[in-house]
Amino acid sequence: MKQMVSENGHYLIGLEQNKTGLLSDPIQFPEYAVLLIHKGKGTYHADFSSFGFSGPMLLFATPMQTIYLQSETPVTYTLLRFHTDFYCIETHREEVACNGLLFNTIYIEPSVTISETEHTALYQLIEQMKEELERKDRSEMVIRAYLQLLLAKCSSMKLRSLNDKELNLPKDAIMEKFRLLLDEHYLTLHKPNDYADLLAVSPNTLSKKAVRYFGKTPSQLIQERLILEAKKMLHLTSYSIKEIAYRLQFNDEYYFSRFFKKHTQVSPLVFRNESGRTTTVNLSIQ
Repeated sequence: MKQMVSENGHYLIGLEQNKTGLLSDPIQFPEYAVLLIHKGKGTYHADFSSFGFSGPMLLFATPMQTIYLQSETPVTYTLLRFHTDFYCIETHREEVACNGLLFNTIYIEPSVTISETEHTALYQLIEQMKEELERKDRSEMVIRAYLQLLLAKCSSMKLRSLNDKELNLPKDAIMEKFRLLLDEHYLTLHKPNDYADLLAVSPNTLSKKAVRYFGKTPSQLIQERLILEAKKMLHLTSYSIKEIAYRLQFNDEYYFSRFFKKHTQVSPLVFRNESGRTTTVNLSIQ
């Protein structure tokens, strides 16, 4: 058995390899997902964004993201999924540093190209995890240790990839300022024109630069930033849906629920119930 479930049958962690049809159609997993592409190329769709991939490569997905693979050549892969009830990346952020880097980020692609050597190392680690999962006397502590090491290695590879990219592609000062402004004003400024005014550029210039720099339009980034904060509150706090709507400055919880479902395909309550709420972390969000 290549998976572990709780006493009530709740999926905790598991590995799957090239399961027929699993990722060929849009699907939402309640768990975090790490996809190790061994061979093949195509397009990775995650919610409303798309990214090209070519193995060996790592792809990542956060809980309840709508994802699927559109292949150009035959693709082989290993899919690792883990629920926050088994391993909370926020609780262990100092050890693995993957939150905002591999998962829960709107500014960078949820992927990293890896070398054959890195692929071999990750595959061996996954095989060791698989062996432990299949043992009758398997140890949760050992499996968690493998997962933590895997995530830490993936984060390190992603950081190296970003550093290499920065060396070859100088930062755009206007886009970096847009990123800062969006993180500061996403609760109150919801139109691209608002940010264009603050940056003293035309809306058309802002749009072209954003698509070139982030691969997304300003409108997409604004909406995704709000959704990201909503997911954070649903996952890491005990706030009610009504209180979250209030803190995100929506007129009422029903409008918030419609907005959330439009962009995630699920309601806030379903997201919380499926992805879980971390009881060991309770953010104080002002």
